[in-house]
Amino acid sequence: MMLGMLGLASCAAPPPTDPDALAEYKEANDRYEKLNRKAFGLTMWANKYTLRPVAKAYIWAVPRPLRNAFGGLYQTMNEPVVFFNDVGAGKPRRAGDAFVRWCINMTVGIGGLIDVANYAGYKHHDNDAGLTLATWGVASGPYLFLPVLGPSSFRDGIGYGIDVGLSPWNYVPRGYGLLTFNWAYNIMGTINGMATNVDALDQVMKDSLDPYATIRSAYQQQRKAIAETIKNDHRATVPDWYHTK
Repeated sequence: MMLGMLGLASCAAPPPTDPDALAEYKEANDRYEKLNRKAFGLTMWANKYTLRPVAKAYIWAVPRPLRNAFGGLYQTMNEPVVFFNDVGAGKPRRAGDAFVRWCINMTVGIGGLIDVANYAGYKHHDNDAGLTLATWGVASGPYLFLPVLGPSSFRDGIGYGIDVGLSPWNYVPRGYGLLTFNWAYNIMGTINGMATNVDALDQVMKDSLDPYATIRSAYQQQRKAIAETIKNDHRATVPDWYHTK
């Protein structure tokens, strides 16, 4: 991934000289737009002929309650990554919530198939290494659209590699079927995520004059908003339900 990012440096288009165009160029932060649009087109082609049919078949075959349960399982399996990034961001209360969520859902929640922690007041929150780097003040770098993987950036691409290293499930032994389970839950999580977003993507492709720009803007705004939420979370480590006298 790092070699690919370095290779992109020679493919960047020079910024425009017109003031209005330059302002738009800086706001989009998309110096590799030509290559990104090609990756977007390739991904939308794959989506039309492969990814979308798989997602629609999954929705047709699997009832919504079961899809939600699979989504909860995948979310719970990713909770250690959220925990480690909360620690890295210096947010002990968020890290504590993530840890308690994992403990509750892995036990009484049957591995996350039932989100018992949510009912207990420990709601899920997102975090990853890209967001943690953002809270440290690391700039996102140019926008990237990775084939099949979708929207990203230099910072988030590096963060993805860090998250792979943080996930304990990538270190499971080969025995006892654990490696097979690891692959199965990753594939199921990917398909479940595709099914969750398939209708929203269809709507963007149908209604937007420039779907690529719409997705780029939505991604950048969402990442910025989540990073700001994490950075501004100054809650004490004591849970809301605990009150000292």
